[in-house]
Amino acid sequence: MCGICGWLAAPGSRPDLGAVRRMMDRLERRGPDHEGSFSDGPLALGHRRLSILDLSFHGAQPMIDRENGLALAFNGTIYNHPELRQELRALGHRFTSTGDTEVILKAFAQWGTDCVSHLTGMFAFAIWNLKSDALFLARDRLGIKPLYYTEDPTNPTAPLRFASSLPALLAGGSVNTEFDPIALHHQFTLHGSVPAPHTILKGVRKLPPGHSLLIDAAGKKTLTRYWQIDATERHDLNAQQWQEQIHAGLLRAVKRRLDISDVPVGVLLSGGLDSSLIVALAHEAGIAPQTFTIGFEDQPEEKGSEFEFSDPVAERYQTKHHRFHIPNSQVLDRLPEAVAQMSEPMFAQDAVAFYLLSEQVSREVKVVLSGQGADEVFGGYFWYPQMNAAVGDDLSRFAPYYFDRDHEELMSMITAPFRGEDHTSRRIREELARIRGSNYINRVLGLDVSTLIVDDPVKRVDNMTMAWGLEARVPFLDHELVELAMQMPAAHKLDLEGKGMLKRIARGRIPDAVIDRPKGYFPVPALKFVRGLFLEFMRDILSSPPAQARGLFEPAYVNRLLAEPDQHFTRLQGAKLWHLAVFELWLQQNGL
Repeated sequence: MCGICGWLAAPGSRPDLGAVRRMMDRLERRGPDHEGSFSDGPLALGHRRLSILDLSFHGAQPMIDRENGLALAFNGTIYNHPELRQELRALGHRFTSTGDTEVILKAFAQWGTDCVSHLTGMFAFAIWNLKSDALFLARDRLGIKPLYYTEDPTNPTAPLRFASSLPALLAGGSVNTEFDPIALHHQFTLHGSVPAPHTILKGVRKLPPGHSLLIDAAGKKTLTRYWQIDATERHDLNAQQWQEQIHAGLLRAVKRRLDISDVPVGVLLSGGLDSSLIVALAHEAGIAPQTFTIGFEDQPEEKGSEFEFSDPVAERYQTKHHRFHIPNSQVLDRLPEAVAQMSEPMFAQDAVAFYLLSEQVSREVKVVLSGQGADEVFGGYFWYPQMNAAVGDDLSRFAPYYFDRDHEELMSMITAPFRGEDHTSRRIREELARIRGSNYINRVLGLDVSTLIVDDPVKRVDNMTMAWGLEARVPFLDHELVELAMQMPAAHKLDLEGKGMLKRIARGRIPDAVIDRPKGYFPVPALKFVRGLFLEFMRDILSSPPAQARGLFEPAYVNRLLAEPDQHFTRLQGAKLWHLAVFELWLQQNGL
């Protein structure tokens, strides 16, 4: 787990090593254990290392394979690297390290760009071919690890720069920082999720999940999709057989993420079904990881902790359990700090929760398992049954239950220079039509897993944990488990008021009170029910000179939210005032 960056100059030019140095510095928190760099002709690579596998110098990066003429900078973990190592050795390859990094190099030497189809795990990497002067970039199937790059269509000779975070690219300089109108529309419609390849800035793109990008010596770019969701239902298994298959797949996913580490692994235990089930399956695999839970102050409308649900799970499995309680004063004091670690603006109120929890957890372990993805893969959110019951075309069944704002409201929220077409409706319609399968809900889940959660909960967990040099692993997004779950009839997911299959697997493994409780979220009530010092904090941001000079938001819209902060929520129960404030704060913190 690390941070990577690089600079590919135009043919005949040389990289700006000073800019690469600045990008590496910006990535230091992602990889505090070691740094390394490499340059060859037009290319320079930078790497910040968080030592998880092969803690010796043999695992340092960038890693160079002189025999095959390859250089690699890699962020992530390959869970099947022991099996691949054995296979590649049988094919004649020799290894000098014990980690997963060298396995990627040898896999590329053996299979070329198709190496990605052999990898099981989370990854974003860059491979430089010293013989052909070609650069190969790749990102894992579910987009668990990020990869950003610069793009300037008006200047074909501009260098291509890439990094594990958008702020790292900004640190390297020379980025077009105008708003991307498509991304702006997505940002405020899809609760902060801007699907790849867009980012909020015109000059920065991100490699889509399940894709690779090859840039040859002449600068020609070839984007290839190597994996995609197939939501075609299978009807060859009964409910009990599906339960056995899903249980086996989930157990394998949890075990993989516990076994592949040379340092201790913990679990973020929220008190909900998903993380509790991970603890139970870890026990089933013969492992007792440490567990960690965080709680906040209550508000009249919402409790701020779930200790009453997490404690019995920790007690049942006799884990070494850690509880952290965070007062509201600390949430407000640390809020700008958490926002500064966001690669892109994030609206979910639990970002600061993950940030503060990760700070505490990183003092105990370097790797944790988290329950992200379970709701999207197994149908746990309240809007899925609403969509299932609705009638009409794909979009009309989706938008009324998911979009934060209708197009008309968004156009009234932003000022005239930033208004435009309904980009989000078009994108959602196209994405749903692209996913194979006849069942509507399975296609919605496929859209969520492959596109939407990549730039909401998945990115949020990666950013907030890596800010403290902590690797988060997400077993519910194991690609083999996802492929299996997408084929399971949607009825098995929506029954028992959502996540029916997971509830059946959990019964007898975790307390009934955890299984039967209403769906919970990682609560930070002070950022949902905005009042007091939190309201003044957001008022100050939105009335600040930079915000006024930017002129993005219509004053009448902002004033209405400030006057009634507890009255304006999105369909998914997000505070609209918080959306505007955190977006503006992120821009200011990044000098935009």
